[in-house]
Amino acid sequence: MTPPGSNGSHATNELEFKGVFPAPPTPISDDGSVNETALRALLNDNIANGVDGFWMAGSTGEGPILTEEQRETVARVSGEETQGRALAIMHVGAISTASASKAARQAKEFGCAAICCVPPFFFRTSEKAQIEHYKAVADAADGLPFFVYNLPQLTQVETVPPLMEKYMAAVPSIVGLKHSAFNFGDIRTFANMGLKVFSGSGALPLPALTMGAVGTVDAPLALAPWHYSELYAAWSSGDFARAQELQDGVVDIVNIVRMFGAPADVTKAILSERLGIDCGRSIPPVERITDEERVEVLKKARALGLTEQHAAVGV
Repeated sequence: MTPPGSNGSHATNELEFKGVFPAPPTPISDDGSVNETALRALLNDNIANGVDGFWMAGSTGEGPILTEEQRETVARVSGEETQGRALAIMHVGAISTASASKAARQAKEFGCAAICCVPPFFFRTSEKAQIEHYKAVADAADGLPFFVYNLPQLTQVETVPPLMEKYMAAVPSIVGLKHSAFNFGDIRTFANMGLKVFSGSGALPLPALTMGAVGTVDAPLALAPWHYSELYAAWSSGDFARAQELQDGVVDIVNIVRMFGAPADVTKAILSERLGIDCGRSIPPVERITDEERVEVLKKARALGLTEQHAAVGV
């Protein structure tokens, strides 16, 4: 997992919706507020190691259970820190259309590059209601590019290609999606529809690229941005042997994130040590690791170099 020598350069991939887009956790202080210092340090750490953008307040970022105040802070800090250096795709999905629309307006106000949104969740909705929800959110974002978040494991709604066609017909600002559904083959179908498809699997970045994905969005990317950035650079330059070698190396990174079924808490623990700033714990009822489990997580992370900074990072 040797870090790239570019120190954050995006020479052939400057500010485009493609490449390496970590889905980081949201650092939380003891008082429940977003730890802005930790969030800025996290973003700068990843940018210095060559990432192209971020998928903010997704599932690992605990977006659906952030308060509106917490979510606003994430959008503001993300917009400020990424300007001219990376692209912040702000997740605005919420249980109500009004709340999701409010978040979309804030994403626009604070300079985020795009929004993403899960379909309505908890209450079972018709296709008509889903489309109306997305139309309202897109209107609130006032022209920002819109990415659908296809995460049926948590939302109980799968965006299959025929449904996506209906979304696209009703919401002109839709430009792509994060595809985290189990049907990997749909990546190619969505790409053939002209969509920018980000794979939601940090375990399979190279296979997704060969299927037509423009890049990857997932939590493991935040822990080893240098590894995923080098993999994407190798793929882009046609060095397929090196890309495959790096693909083989992602399994250990992904397995750490998946330890104990607590990806948000695990990533916060590792990043706390790397950044030297407490990123806090996951927000209840999101799963937390025990003190003993934390020791095991950090031992494995140290062995992979995930607790060490790999580039000069300004906080």
